[in-house]
Amino acid sequence: MRLNTTLAEVTDRIIARSAKTRRAYLDRMAAAQGKGPARAHLSCSGQAHAYAATGADQDSLAQANTGHLGIVTAYNDMLSAHQPFETYPALIRDALRAQGATAQVAGGVPAMCDGVTQGEAGMELSLFSRDTIAMATGIALSHNVFDAAVYLGVCDKIVPGLVIGAQAFGHIPAVFLPAGPMTSGLSNDEKAKTRLLYAKGEIGREALLKAEMAAYHGPGTCTFYGTANTNQMLMEFMGLHLPGSSFVNPGTPLREALTLEGAKRALGLSALGNSYTPVCEVLDEKAYVNGIAGLMTTGGSTNLLIHLIAMARAGGVILDWQDFADLSEVVPLLARVYPNGLADVNHFHAAGGLGYVIGELLNAGFLHPDTKTVVGQGLEHYTQEPFLGEDGLIFRPGTKTSLNEAILRPADTPFQKTGGLKRLSGTLGTAVIKVSAVAEKHHVIEAPARVFHDQEEAKAAFKARELTGDVVLVVRFQGPKANGMPELHSLTPMLAILQGQGHRVALVTDGRMSGASGKVPAAIHVVPEALDGGPIAQIRDGDMIRLDATSGKLEILDETVLQRPCASADLSAYQQGTGREMFAMFRQTVTSADTGATVFGLSEDGI
Repeated sequence: MRLNTTLAEVTDRIIARSAKTRRAYLDRMAAAQGKGPARAHLSCSGQAHAYAATGADQDSLAQANTGHLGIVTAYNDMLSAHQPFETYPALIRDALRAQGATAQVAGGVPAMCDGVTQGEAGMELSLFSRDTIAMATGIALSHNVFDAAVYLGVCDKIVPGLVIGAQAFGHIPAVFLPAGPMTSGLSNDEKAKTRLLYAKGEIGREALLKAEMAAYHGPGTCTFYGTANTNQMLMEFMGLHLPGSSFVNPGTPLREALTLEGAKRALGLSALGNSYTPVCEVLDEKAYVNGIAGLMTTGGSTNLLIHLIAMARAGGVILDWQDFADLSEVVPLLARVYPNGLADVNHFHAAGGLGYVIGELLNAGFLHPDTKTVVGQGLEHYTQEPFLGEDGLIFRPGTKTSLNEAILRPADTPFQKTGGLKRLSGTLGTAVIKVSAVAEKHHVIEAPARVFHDQEEAKAAFKARELTGDVVLVVRFQGPKANGMPELHSLTPMLAILQGQGHRVALVTDGRMSGASGKVPAAIHVVPEALDGGPIAQIRDGDMIRLDATSGKLEILDETVLQRPCASADLSAYQQGTGREMFAMFRQTVTSADTGATVFGLSEDGI
């Protein structure tokens, strides 16, 4: 199938825009590869330190003639999505030892749960944890003794951070190993209804907790299509997972077989063999365009409009929001997964999953088919499904027809002809909006502003019954420089209630919403942020705001507003407590949301 013209044009301009930074990055990776792993060149004392605790593997490591795999893990047993990783290192070591190779846990990286920190002070560390994870990945691999690496991570900031860190060591192969989603419990729709009843005061906390525990009930990723599961989608679209591995449940024989095969595959791609495929060659401009197309066609998390930009820059590839907007205009929406529909990711996987979606987009010309992946040249590999046969793990062609068209549609009859995310621009600045879950009648909202400087002020106004008509809630001083850009997901029940009462409601903020952003139109990631003197800092209560997701506009209707001085805010409450004092330097140096909200600068020589 001929490549879509817009997809080709966007790719060409990204390649041109990135020419200097990409070349500088690849030159650095080539120089690192030329030096190779250093373990054979370590001093005797250095080698003794490196191998002291490896037991039966000491002799193999000392001889340095077999493959050695580094494991970078985000394991902790507080995150349900990461708890399964506890057993992965032992499984991997045993499997590789049987093949004459070795593996070590190179290091661990932090992993926090946005679900636990929603509405709490800890959420202000969430976005910054991504770059902390990237740096921790660099430390883990700094011993330079590994021929390849596998990365154990799933959730919101963890996968983007690991990808950034992996690209710093882009001269070695990388395979990402997921843990899979928890089995389906209380449906996401029923959970949301219970939250609304609680927000209305119609049920008590005991009933709310019972519902939440029934929804989040076991090991694995949360089953809605938020940032964590969007990450998993990206790893397949970008060629870093094994095909069909993203949504296989934890604790199953197939999950274990995929884990072991992924580890073996990583070493098989090292410079020791004939299939050398460093991650710097996998994650090129085309891979990132494929990732954006995947984001659009599945209605994925708005958080990736920040993370993909930061991830790409780590490899010298420069993306901007216009790239996302242009691709969203042509890539059709093929999936309906909660909050964009009633299905969860287990239902999505059963209906055909990522293999079906990738096949449809390839056939329609909406993906680059010729990318490198960890399973070989060409994205066609990712239309396959994994199975356990008599001889172990096998891959066979996946379904070419949707098994449930309420969840997955073919490319010629999509849920909508455009993608699930859009860029907004106008006199209020530049922002993004997730439209895949927003009813068309709510795509255009014109209403007076009600301005707040934090989400608690907004919730207090709601509880005091001050929000009684059409309204655009403006929640500002929530950008990366102000307080780390926390998600404002705890506003969702309140906004849904106002909308359900028949009011025309929207949110405008320089902060973030959850990856599960839902049915209320929300213009988020507004730049310039209030602390940078953006127009969002000039709005007052009563100013008329127009959010138009159809035409892509975000406007202050009275432009005399732009002649006002900017409001200021007391941000001292954001400076200390719950670890926030340790991230002052991040707040001072972080870039804007549209450049990845990262503390890693980008010059012509790269990150």
